[in-house]
Amino acid sequence: MKKKFFADPKKVRGYKEFLYILPLLILVLVFSYYPLYGWVYAFFDYKPPFPLSWDRFVGLKWFRSMFENEVRLKQILTVLRNTFAMSGISLFFSWFPMVFAIFLNEIKCKPFQKIVQTVTTLPNFISWVLVYAIAFCIFNSTGVVNTVGMKLGLFDTPQMFLQSSEHIWFKMWLWLTWKNAGWAAIMYMAAIAGIDSELIEAAKVDGASRMKVIWHITIPSILPTYFVLVMLNLANFLTNGMEQYFVFQNAFNKEAIQVLDLYVYNLAMGSGGYSLSTAISILKSVVSLVLLCATNKFSKLIRGEGFI
Repeated sequence: MKKKFFADPKKVRGYKEFLYILPLLILVLVFSYYPLYGWVYAFFDYKPPFPLSWDRFVGLKWFRSMFENEVRLKQILTVLRNTFAMSGISLFFSWFPMVFAIFLNEIKCKPFQKIVQTVTTLPNFISWVLVYAIAFCIFNSTGVVNTVGMKLGLFDTPQMFLQSSEHIWFKMWLWLTWKNAGWAAIMYMAAIAGIDSELIEAAKVDGASRMKVIWHITIPSILPTYFVLVMLNLANFLTNGMEQYFVFQNAFNKEAIQVLDLYVYNLAMGSGGYSLSTAISILKSVVSLVLLCATNKFSKLIRGEGFI
């Protein structure tokens, strides 16, 4: 039996390829599926530090409390408003990395192009704590902007840029774009590199200007990549992270900046509502799964192929 198996090169190749992806499968199981065991806390009246076996089983109590308690329901609706607003802004401006990659590709001086790409990509590798440290140095009451502005007479009193909740959704999008735009453009740069150069040369021979080449060749060629990324963002509409909003939140802007992930964290760490926060996370996961399936179905209808 062993001789027959190893005599078939296709089976041997399949076995080797499975061994290649086995470490990745183990990591996914350990870090993505094993933590789902924690969902059991949503069905108990959990009170740390006692073990779960000591706690009372309450069934769907915490799920019902999200809708029966008017104060809590109002909080959740406010959090969902913030989540939908910030995810909606990011989705609305999802074309920005594509446009940035197109113009970056049009830089003919290669050393300068590499410098711009490196400078815009580096912020992706720094933590949100360092991003807030930069923002604090620039925009706090004694920061660069207030110091220079008051010396120039632009305003009489320090402006509370970080403490104010005014335009906070758009401010968060600006910081997110500054941090991730260069990294997001890499995929579009790869798609642009895959465009047939003969097609571009033929267009230039026919008298097409640079803008016409971009409009009629470059953009149509990378639109499939754009649509795939947009649909993936739709599937993760309720997941816009926690770290950014956690470091930028304060007593003045908390109501407007608190998104769903941050609300779950604050609920668990601040008031000890571990069971309720777990129940909210379960509902969020279910909604995200529904969005993923709907997006996949929509992709099949529009593009003829889906993600799964």
